[in-house]
Amino acid sequence: MSTGELRRVAVIGAGNMGHQISLCCVLAGLETACVDVSEEQLQKAEAFMKKYLPERVAKGRLSEESAQEAARLLRFTADLEAGAREADFVIEAVTEKLSLKKDLFRRLDQICPPQTVLATNSSFFVSSLLAGETGRPERVCNMHFFNPALVMKCVEVVKGPHTAAGTADLAIRLAQKMGKKPVLLHKEIYGFLVNRILRRIMDEALYLLDTGVASAEDIDSAVVNALGHPMGPFTLMDLTGIDLSYHVAMERYRESGDPAQKPSPTVVEKYARGEWGRKKGRGFYTYEEK
Repeated sequence: MSTGELRRVAVIGAGNMGHQISLCCVLAGLETACVDVSEEQLQKAEAFMKKYLPERVAKGRLSEESAQEAARLLRFTADLEAGAREADFVIEAVTEKLSLKKDLFRRLDQICPPQTVLATNSSFFVSSLLAGETGRPERVCNMHFFNPALVMKCVEVVKGPHTAAGTADLAIRLAQKMGKKPVLLHKEIYGFLVNRILRRIMDEALYLLDTGVASAEDIDSAVVNALGHPMGPFTLMDLTGIDLSYHVAMERYRESGDPAQKPSPTVVEKYARGEWGRKKGRGFYTYEEK
């Protein structure tokens, strides 16, 4: 299948990543269904679309016609079968819980046409953990976007041992169609490229905070003003979600059994308090409600 033949995409998950990936798809001219079990989440996603597209038009970055066409191409639904049964390409963007993803891939395999590619946006779980849940392992891969998906250009496409070359190639070309700068990993490795590098920074930043060496504000300031990063590690964790950091670390610990892999005490405390970052109004920093 070529990107020219690829017309329908389903994005499963309407959260911060999912609804932005959906908008990337429709802005590339693809008919897209954004699916979520939560009606509240779907309403938030639709409200974001209705705000985002006019803002782009007002700033002169999108024509009125293109905005109207994007809105026409995007539909929101809580019905997985209705959203995915005609999709040529599915991008899963649900919570980073392996059991949840496995169940979803089993269901998608039953719903979608045989030629449909099933991609996971997971930032840590390799697709070989999911491919065995389907009867189409050669059509399963990782297609990892970065937050915020509408802004960030990099997309990591990971080719597992089960993934057909044509599947990885289609994911690369789909990302390019969205205006992204995809990178291809020829084999699976935990954390992929960016998160393996970023994890070292995050772990060290949390160690320095947990042991009282410096405050989150000063660590962020040092990383921005000395290393030239656009934001510090704690600002970034607030943006991506402290709950995500918690779940990823817990899955890492369950898999390895190594206590050193457990989430930082500070992350555990903030997770338990519901201080998950920007989406909750409070994390390492406090955010005013808009």
